[in-house]
Amino acid sequence: MLEAAQRASVAGRLWAAERDRVPIEPLTDAYPGIDVVDAYEIQLINIRRRLAEGARVYGHKVGLSSPVMQRMMGVDEPDYGHLLDTMVLSEDVPVEAGRYCHPRIEVEIGYVLGSSLPGEGCTEADVLAATEYVVPSLELIDSRVKDWRIGLADTIADNASSAGVLLGAARVSPADLDPADVEAVLYQDGTEIARGNTNAVLGDPTVAVAWLARKVASFGVQLEAGHVILPGSCTRAVDVRPGDVFRAEFAGLGSVSARFE
Repeated sequence: MLEAAQRASVAGRLWAAERDRVPIEPLTDAYPGIDVVDAYEIQLINIRRRLAEGARVYGHKVGLSSPVMQRMMGVDEPDYGHLLDTMVLSEDVPVEAGRYCHPRIEVEIGYVLGSSLPGEGCTEADVLAATEYVVPSLELIDSRVKDWRIGLADTIADNASSAGVLLGAARVSPADLDPADVEAVLYQDGTEIARGNTNAVLGDPTVAVAWLARKVASFGVQLEAGHVILPGSCTRAVDVRPGDVFRAEFAGLGSVSARFE
């Protein structure tokens, strides 16, 4: 476990890496003793700094929500990061790829909460009851760690590699669509490049949202009405370059697109 001064130093390095778009070497190399508690505290240092500068919490995202990624990281549960209003992107405005270090796109459904979730003891039924609607979404992820050479502590400290979120126009009640079985196809410049199903996310992405509600409760945080929750990608992550145009189509849920320049 790191000392408070070390946590502050690591947070400062990650802040500078994002600001200057100059990735740093893996934290786990420089600080072999860093653990998950350190990493979440480092994440929170930078989130509090952004909130002090005027950002607000837009929602949360779940990472490492597929069994494959968990095996790669040697963990048995997901991780999470914060989504801020400064990360919200629009289908109508091209995204400047140069704002990021090494951006990638992920395909997800998003849960928009109509009421706040309970914390400890939150169930999948609670999540579905509280969800006003689900939406098609693309998550933009980025790593402020060089070449994406990340371990668990690296990605958690780096706000679970969060960078941006883009929601499509469709709004569908979970009563009218089973979130656990939505087929999704990702196209790049009109060509299919990835395909998946939401059941790749812990068997049911609603499970990931309930896990998140319970997890953040241990830090004194609640998932609130109006928050957008991204439960994890149902396809592989795809590298982004200037000029790329992506479109994700979700069976029964519409589509969402993103253009990069």
